[in-house]
Order: sequence, then C-alpha cells, then structure tokens
Amino acid sequence: MAKIDVQGTEITILSAHKEDYMSLTDMVRNVENGLALIEKWLRNKNTIEFIGIWEEIYNPNFNSPEFEGIKNQAGLNRFVLSVKQWVEKTNSVGIIAKAGRYGGTYAHKDIAFEFASWVSPQFKIYLIKEFQRLKETEQKQLGWDIKRNLAKINYVIHTDAIKEHLIPEKLTKQQRKRIFACEADVLNMALFGMTAKEWREKNPGEKGNVRDDANISQLICLSNLENLNALFISEGKDQSERLKKLNEIAIAQMKLLVANKSVKAIEQKGGN
Repeated sequence: MAKIDVQGTEITILSAHKEDYMSLTDMVRNVENGLALIEKWLRNKNTIEFIGIWEEIYNPNFNSPEFEGIKNQAGLNRFVLSVKQWVEKTNSVGIIAKAGRYGGTYAHKDIAFEFASWVSPQFKIYLIKEFQRLKETEQKQLGWDIKRNLAKINYVIHTDAIKEHLIPEKLTKQQRKRIFACEADVLNMALFGMTAKEWREKNPGEKGNVRDDANISQLICLSNLENLNALFISEGKDQSERLKKLNEIAIAQMKLLVANKSVKAIEQKGGN
C-alpha cells in the first residue's frame, strides 16, 4: 500500500489482482457530498460503457449479459446502481469495495483516472503526475535492491573460499576480519582501481562505500569476480597473481557490459 498527495488530498493506492488500485473514496473525501458522487458517476451511461469495455478486455469472468442489461437501463430516471450491486451483478474486478481501516471504493488505475477526469480535469492531471512520481520512486528502489542483491549473490561462496584456503584455524576474529577486508580490496582494486579506504578519502562527504556507488554493470562484473576469485583461491594462486588476472577480466567484461542493451535497460529502470 502507498499514499500520494494530490492538491492536498491524500489518496491511498493498494495492490489488487497484481495491479494498482486507487481509492475513489479518498479522491472525493474533501468534496461536498463526495461519496454520493461515486454512485452518481457509476450510474452515468458513458461510465458504464467505459468500465464494461475495460472489463471485457481484462476480465475473462466478466458477466457480459448482465452488463448489457445494466447498460440498457442506464440513463432512465428509475435507474439506480451502487458499487456493491455492480460488482455482484457483473463479477467486476475493475472496481472493488474494501472494508476495514483503509476501506472504501477502489478502482483500477485506468478507471480511477477516468473518475478523476469526471470530478475535475485539473485534478486528473495532478493525479497522473503524482502517480508517475510514485512509480519512478518504486523503480529506483527496485534498482537499488537489484544492485544490493547482485553484490551479495556470491558473498557466501567468496567468504567460504577465504575461510577454507586463507585463514588458519588459530587466527583471532580480528585477524579474520583483516583478511576479509584485504580480499575485498583485491576485488575493489581489480574493478575500481582503488581500495575502500582510498575511495573514502576521495569522497569524504559521501555515505556508504565504493560498492554502493557502483552502477549495474560494475555490480554484475563484481559478482563474476567474486566467483572467479573464490576459484583462484581454491587453486592456490597468490594474491598478486589473482589481482592481475582479475583486473584483466574486469576490463574485458566491462567493455562488453557497458555496450549490452539488456544491462542498459536495467540501469535505466534502476535510475543509474
């Protein structure tokens, strides 16, 4: 669930049927007789036709015969239709009624935008703007999660190789930490050309570390280098030899990654 502020009105957005649904109730909360507007909008013949077409496209279980009957009645003085009646009669999924703390009438974003336009064209424009901003923020967060998880994918493999082949059993915990840091900097030097300490010294005002500052291409490469370094350690290669080989591999892989269209698409979604 998320919330966006549209011209001073806080609108709840929740996930239903794996899609985004907006609260129509929230949209009219600050409007006089706002709740009555929802049913008035739903009784409108153009509204019913729009929602019916949407349902026929996206809802395989939509009751089309019942919809035709409702559409034929729309516009008559005696015609009355509530959200609950619409859902029960047509098996609609585009509009849902939710009870509880965040209860109210919710509609799929396509239908919610249509309702917003009916309430106020200006409100609709700002609603779309804020919704897009929310989606952009979510994409950036997704990209960040991808970056962080990519960096961790092979962490266990890498550290286990260090434990098995580089750390004598009698070393203290502090000594172990020192070796891990040293091995981490082997990868940092191979890919970034600097140690974690050197990066901090060059970026005194930045939070995080050199890997937090990496883009998707670098993190994919880093994940591969971690695997390879674990293999080189198990083969008994010394650190100097491993660093030289890893640097050569990093250069070759980065040349390929920066030109890869799939990687570029991920980076654009992640905001890098």
